[in-house]
Amino acid sequence: MLRFRKVVVGAAAAAALLAFSASPGYSQAPSRGTATPSAETTRQLEVLGKVLETVRSDYVDKPNDEKLINAAIDGILKSLDPHSSYMDAKSYREMQTTTSGQFGGLGMQVNMEDGVLKVVSPIDDTPAAKAGILAGDVIDQVDGAPVKGLTLTQAVEKMRGMPGTEVRLEIIRKGKDAPLNLTLVREIIKVSAVRQEVEGDDVGYVRITQFTSRVSDDLKQAVQTLNAKIPPDRLKGYVLDLRNNPGGLLDQAVRVAGAFLVSGEIVSVRGRDPDQVQRFNAVPGDLIDGKPLIVLINGGSASASEIVAGALQDQKRATIVGSRTFGKASVQTIIPLGQGNGALRLTTARYYTPSGHSLQAQGIAPDIEVLQDVPKEVADQQAQLRSEASLPGHLKAEGDEKTGSQSYVPRDVKDDKALQSAIALLRGTETNPAFPPNPKQAASVR
Repeated sequence: MLRFRKVVVGAAAAAALLAFSASPGYSQAPSRGTATPSAETTRQLEVLGKVLETVRSDYVDKPNDEKLINAAIDGILKSLDPHSSYMDAKSYREMQTTTSGQFGGLGMQVNMEDGVLKVVSPIDDTPAAKAGILAGDVIDQVDGAPVKGLTLTQAVEKMRGMPGTEVRLEIIRKGKDAPLNLTLVREIIKVSAVRQEVEGDDVGYVRITQFTSRVSDDLKQAVQTLNAKIPPDRLKGYVLDLRNNPGGLLDQAVRVAGAFLVSGEIVSVRGRDPDQVQRFNAVPGDLIDGKPLIVLINGGSASASEIVAGALQDQKRATIVGSRTFGKASVQTIIPLGQGNGALRLTTARYYTPSGHSLQAQGIAPDIEVLQDVPKEVADQQAQLRSEASLPGHLKAEGDEKTGSQSYVPRDVKDDKALQSAIALLRGTETNPAFPPNPKQAASVR
């Protein structure tokens, strides 16, 4: 049985679902202890204490002690990398609810970047997605009040509310001369992170939108559903769509990749200490019985998505189609600080593909690059492509860093060039040397 260190590998550790949920999702791990501070560190801590006391006694208005301490802690974490952060007790409770797949709200992931609230991605079939909100949109106002100056938690709280109530958003979109004013109705949203469809009558399509706590179970159900609809002698293969999937739980990424492998390494996780290496290997039992598999990726595929795509690519189990991924190859551990004290979300390790390659600030290059025709109305927004390498303070790459790539996915299947190419490859109406992959060329573990 695999034993997982309790970690999370979301695309942007500061990202938050505009949602409520009923059960915990992110895993936790105890602290390994503290190191003895040096004399210089002790001196600096004394300075910090003096600053705190001076502010408390001399600031023009009486400050809130709790806010001061929280801000100091938050500053320490933010100085490390974009994915480490401090969660107060309320934020910690909210974080624990984000991976159950059932919640109420608007249905999008957002991140605070340099004081600006940006949309990471809307979630399929939610009010945000139906309203046409796009990745990269800036939320400037909520119900007529500016977002600038708020923390991420405060901004998220403004967009939450009772189901059936309205919230007005002012959106700034690159390429648009004037802000977009949208009115969305909050809902109780039940979003399965996995959905399946039959393409034509001979290709199984499975999309995973995020790696929540039930993804591996839902994937099995999705494949069973497809197998019941497509006769075995007609089934050409499967498409696994990981585009714009920002990540999630490490154990689920390992289980999803392992569902298509019968042996070999999936991923290794390596901490600061060279001896801290944890390897996860596949066990026999291919969910699709060796049928051809194509994985779709793009610039919005990050972290847990990259673990799955990287494993299947290195092991030559699948052909990867689309555009370069986001490039987040770090692991965050949730470390509780005691009852009522919140928790740390701390970057504790990097992950490596089976070949021993780190994708950090580089991403996964597809075996077959397929770029979408981007509509004029979103082309300007797509011109500034986000990636791990573009985030201030990111962990550096082991080699040359790569910029971001396309994250646009057409709503109409017939306009989706990557999906159509995958289907054509599976049906044999399109050929490419990268498909099918040759298992004899599978990467050896370093």
